Amino acid sequence: MKKWIALIALLAAGAGAYYGWIAWQKAKSKSDLPDRPTTATAELRDINFAVNAAGEIAPAEQVSVRPEINGLLLELPVDIGDRVKKDALLFKLDDSELQQQRASNVIDIEKAKLGLDKAERDYNRAQQLLADKLISQELYDDTKTAFELAKNGLESAQKALAITDEHLTKTEVRAPFDCSVLTRPVSIGQAVSGSGGFNSGTEVLTIADLNSMIINAQVNQADVPRLKPGEAVEVAVEAVPGLHVAGTVERISLQATIRNNIKGYPARIVLKNVDPRVRPGMTANVKIPVASADNVTAVPLAAVFTEKNPDTSQMERFVYVQQGDNFEKRNVKVGVSDYFYAEIQDGLTAGEIVSLEMPKEEREKKIRQVASQRSPGEAGAPAGKPGKGAASVQTNSTATGTAAAPEITPKATPASGPAGGSAVTSGGKT
Repeated sequence: MKKWIALIALLAAGAGAYYGWIAWQKAKSKSDLPDRPTTATAELRDINFAVNAAGEIAPAEQVSVRPEINGLLLELPVDIGDRVKKDALLFKLDDSELQQQRASNVIDIEKAKLGLDKAERDYNRAQQLLADKLISQELYDDTKTAFELAKNGLESAQKALAITDEHLTKTEVRAPFDCSVLTRPVSIGQAVSGSGGFNSGTEVLTIADLNSMIINAQVNQADVPRLKPGEAVEVAVEAVPGLHVAGTVERISLQATIRNNIKGYPARIVLKNVDPRVRPGMTANVKIPVASADNVTAVPLAAVFTEKNPDTSQMERFVYVQQGDNFEKRNVKVGVSDYFYAEIQDGLTAGEIVSLEMPKEEREKKIRQVASQRSPGEAGAPAGKPGKGAASVQTNSTATGTAAAPEITPKATPASGPAGGSAVTSGGKT
């Protein structure tokens, strides 16, 4: 019996030591976590806000090369990836049938000339005989008609030769500009149809000028009012790490489109000094500067609070400036902001310390205001649910939840965008 009691006591001591060690480890891990800063110092810094957009790189000029006449591919000296100079041969069609046709046209012209000479002689003789009244008017008219038909026959033969010669010039297709070959879906010896046919002809090559590239980007509708043609942009190509290319916004569409279930406006961006490593189809991230401020007083967005003034019904922005052990509420004028910092144009100087959350005294003051504004019938309302007429307490969205009183639910003002300070919410990040 004593052995069992000793065993139970030993197990109990071991379990107690184990759970004590677990509790100690949890307490240690919590103590090791870094404390979140609650204040920040106003500093001089540069603020740059830019609109980001993604798009696909494409050639500014891309041409589908198709023959104008039917024929067999006799020569095809270029292949995919080749760089071709202007007027260089792209492909040539077999012209043997056309050469035979031309020879036949030449013979037809010679026959037509001989027939015209004979008809002209007959016509001139008929004129003289008719004047001497040696032939009838009917015979004269027949001779004249034969002469006109002979002239028409010669003209038709000459036109047929001109058409054949024109077709002969179209058997060779040359590069209209310095270009690169993107596709070549056919091979030598294959029969191709001309572009004048029903199916617009056979595509032999696709060529493009890779020295002139564009980006077809989709710009969010909220950012479109901030953009205008001619703005300089910075382009990062995902396929080439570290590569940044300069570009210019050429135009922005007036009609919205939906891509990936997101409504936006297509924008065409022209690249400058294109790197040889950039190829059509690559994805590019475009950074379009919208607003900037250099060497200005700035604080983190979390330090800027927004609240509606009950007297003027206007939204006011303010910060809490540290004064000894307390904080002073001070109205400020916000300028340019990005996603992290806001420019303070008035009301604050560099070096002053501001709070990143609502001070304890202000939270207690808001609680008393809410409690005093509750109606008697709602005196027993549950905590955290202010009665009718309660003031709307707006704090920064980054305030720590541990310091906030349970009766008040912080409420942040929605943001409309970072540019010009309009993105500053109730001190929180956009």
